[in-house]
Amino acid sequence: MKKRYYLLKITLLDVKPEIWREFVVPSDITLDRLHDVIQIIMGWHDFHIHEFIFGKNRFSEFIDMEEQEDILFSPEFRLNEFIKRKGSKFTYLYDFGDLWKHSVVVKDSNYKRESDLEVYCIDGERACPPEDIGGLDGYNRLIETINNPASEDFEKIMNLIEKGYDSESYDVKIVNWLLMKYYLCSRDRFLDWSEDFERDYEGFEE
Repeated sequence: MKKRYYLLKITLLDVKPEIWREFVVPSDITLDRLHDVIQIIMGWHDFHIHEFIFGKNRFSEFIDMEEQEDILFSPEFRLNEFIKRKGSKFTYLYDFGDLWKHSVVVKDSNYKRESDLEVYCIDGERACPPEDIGGLDGYNRLIETINNPASEDFEKIMNLIEKGYDSESYDVKIVNWLLMKYYLCSRDRFLDWSEDFERDYEGFEE
């Protein structure tokens, strides 16, 4: 059976101007690896808990079985179990303190790849907010301060973020290099080795 690929667009909600990415993934990517890919393409550092929401279904790798019985273990599920058509949407939450909410939409459910890479980013705009900036309010204050170097808080605020942070910058080439390294050195973490091997080498002949 021929492998299918999805063209996805992810947008960080409530931020203006928009922060977004378009990227390609295998339709059968596991949700734990999709999380890793989103972290890389957005520019997050995976410091915090995340969650996927597909309709009424919630998924995460971090589950308290006694208190979160309604949340499913994300590494055991694949994207195409819930998303099959162009226009389908789901939500990705990251950092329940700052509470960053992303909307993900399927732009093409049978995308013809323009690269040999299994996952890659096509385009995007603007850097994601720095980690632990204080959510949307903190990010908006940061942008106001960056745009006003004469502000009393300028030096204090700039010392709180990564050196060289540029809110308007996004480098697709660097992102794709990171994606290539990640995908070559990773696997479905919670699946049996034989299943993962057979999936990746299906159709291989000596």
